[in-house]
Amino acid sequence: MKPSITVIKRNPQGQEVLRYSGVLLQQGPDGIVLEAAFTHTDVLVMGTLLRGGDRFIETYYTDRWYNIFEIHDRQDDRLKGWYCNIGKPAVLESRDQISYIDLALDLWVAPDGAQTILDEDEFVALDLDAGTRSKARAALSELQALFHK
Repeated sequence: MKPSITVIKRNPQGQEVLRYSGVLLQQGPDGIVLEAAFTHTDVLVMGTLLRGGDRFIETYYTDRWYNIFEIHDRQDDRLKGWYCNIGKPAVLESRDQISYIDLALDLWVAPDGAQTILDEDEFVALDLDAGTRSKARAALSELQALFHK
């Protein structure tokens, strides 16, 4: 049986805003990969319906300012796309718990490679220092280049 891991999403003030569990698939020196089921109510992201029970393969990095969720349909396992969160590097708080500070800015990548920046208005409204803002923008550029093919 694969070990369970708890994910804690925090706001820029460090307060917990979401907690859920997944199954650890891989752990390395710079982060982890886990599998989790989408537990929110259905949501439409750039024309793609994310439904409860969809399979998320989530990659968290302890040395990068983003995480990447590869999303698969709950019924036929078809790839729906990648949802990328810009945030401070993840912190392994214990062997079975990881957390990250979400900075609101997101990147959606469709299976055909089309990219859409999400929640830029929320990012702009955050009270962040110039260094954090700069690192977040650099992370977005790095993600865009990673998915540019």
